[in-house]
Amino acid sequence: MEYIKLTAPLKKEDIITLKAGDKVLLSGKIYTGRDAAHKKFIEALTRGERLPIDIEGSVIYYVGPTPEKPGEIIGSAGPTTSYRMDDYAPKLIELGLMGMIGKGKRDKSVVDACVKYGAVYLGATGGAAALIAKKIKSSRVVAYEELGTEAVRELYVEEMPLIVINDCSGRDLYEEGVAKWEKR
Repeated sequence: MEYIKLTAPLKKEDIITLKAGDKVLLSGKIYTGRDAAHKKFIEALTRGERLPIDIEGSVIYYVGPTPEKPGEIIGSAGPTTSYRMDDYAPKLIELGLMGMIGKGKRDKSVVDACVKYGAVYLGATGGAAALIAKKIKSSRVVAYEELGTEAVRELYVEEMPLIVINDCSGRDLYEEGVAKWEKR
């Protein structure tokens, strides 16, 4: 099984050649954020404020990790369902967000924004939260601490295994998978 190695923050040249179905090992700095944090991002932008993170080239992992046990960096860190961020993601992509990690299908507006501005949606395996947590080497809250497990964290990950669901050309692995099996 061949993987494409990526380092976050991402650059256009890193993602432009990715295709739906490509297997990726992601390393580097990423952020966490679920719907409550995304709502706060958009509210801040609406008020003319800067975001609490540098969005340019960033990757946001849709996760609300469980509290870590003594001696652990983070608790279980499995992906949450991504459609809950669909109302917010296009604006963040327009501002430079290049990667999103989660599970489940995305709205057409998100896929269109990926094509227009250059971004990818990467799938993490649901049910593999403990395995994913082992790929996280550091974690610290950087914004919205009042949100508890949904606070925005900065994570450093090493070779986090992912798969490209939506690429920069608009391909969708979920649609292609269904079409493939319907032919059979």
